[in-house]
Amino acid sequence: MEEAGRVPAAVAWGLLAAWAVHDAEELATMARWTRTARPRLERRLPQVPWERLELSQQHVNVAIGLMGGVVAAASAMGARTGGRSAVFQAALAGFGVHGATHLAQAALARGYTPGLVTAPVVVIPYSLWAWRRLRRAGVPAQRPGPAVAAFPLVLAGVHALAHALTTRRRTPGPPPPA
Repeated sequence: MEEAGRVPAAVAWGLLAAWAVHDAEELATMARWTRTARPRLERRLPQVPWERLELSQQHVNVAIGLMGGVVAAASAMGARTGGRSAVFQAALAGFGVHGATHLAQAALARGYTPGLVTAPVVVIPYSLWAWRRLRRAGVPAQRPGPAVAAFPLVLAGVHALAHALTTRRRTPGPPPPA
């Protein structure tokens, strides 16, 4: 049994470790998957703007790096506060929900989607284990609603910033010769 009020820092740093394993799978598969799955998904779900969801490897690399910074900061806050940080708990809740969304995405796509392999064997088990450790130590859980609501906003912000950093902007040059 956990000593009351004590949560090992490994619980918080485990978020970063589990995220790294999970996102290594996404890093290796996401760009290629969005290209190759697009024709099949366009036929199955024509209402989705698939052309806007296709990601280059450069975009994936930058987005995963940016999210890594977010997860590292949340893990550091969790380690510093013994798991009491609202930011850490929000990231932990978001990570667990993220794992479940991978399962739903694969069911909807009727096949593999990036992150599917590690979601049920790393993401969801780590999240459940970490919440159990926090509960056993008597760490009060923050309300999950704001965390769940914030997760898509953080994800969208990371992808928007990655898009801005990886998209070449056309700068107006001199007019063509007459």
